[in-house]
Amino acid sequence: MPQLTSPAIQIALIAVSTSLVCAVTMVFSIYVPQTRGFFNVGETMVFTTALLFGPLTGAFAGGVGSGLADVLLGFPYYAPATLLIKASEGGIVGLLGRVRPKAGSKLLWRTFTFGVGLLVGILLGLVGSVYYAGEVELRLGIPPPDAPNVVFSVSPEIWFVVGAVVVVLIAVAGFVFEPEFGWLVFTMVIGGMVMVSGYYLYQKFLLFPLFGISGIIAEAEIPFNVGQMMVGLVIALPIVKIVERSLPQLKS
Repeated sequence: MPQLTSPAIQIALIAVSTSLVCAVTMVFSIYVPQTRGFFNVGETMVFTTALLFGPLTGAFAGGVGSGLADVLLGFPYYAPATLLIKASEGGIVGLLGRVRPKAGSKLLWRTFTFGVGLLVGILLGLVGSVYYAGEVELRLGIPPPDAPNVVFSVSPEIWFVVGAVVVVLIAVAGFVFEPEFGWLVFTMVIGGMVMVSGYYLYQKFLLFPLFGISGIIAEAEIPFNVGQMMVGLVIALPIVKIVERSLPQLKS
């Protein structure tokens, strides 16, 4: 089997990862008409590629793949910021994933894991119930703007149930299987907050003033980006662990 550190393999991984980030960002999105909130699950692939293949691949795939998706979806004015913001996000997640602290007792790590899981569950329940409840439009592929594939209703309570389930699953992972599991979650939270902050600054001080839009809208966008981060994190977690178990050489 070729070594994963060889230049040819690295180039192939970067190309495949970039394509996956772009494709996933484009083909699956959810829109909430009541609040005009919109998110995609591109964060899933940014987190996954960064944690599996390291900061270089995470930065390139996150920045170029997401920026290309902006252009192809008709939002080129976001592409330059996305290139920088998502590259920073992928690079940070990939770097933190490689430098996990080795010190600390199992009890300390399990407590840390539970605390991070509790934070993620609460954020997911609160943001989801407030901003992603009610009528939801699911878009697969790139349908016309007024033609979602599926329209359905999501109750606020469902988000609290999902949040509670996430807390339990992360706690079980930390207490039963891997005490340091919380570090994996922590790296994605830090990278995700870089994404949330980056888009806020870009919208607040450059994009919205350029188009004559009130900067207050930038604050309103924060919860939607946090929700996107949370959903991406929850989906990426099992993908990363499954791939690592299937390809243990990735961790060497």
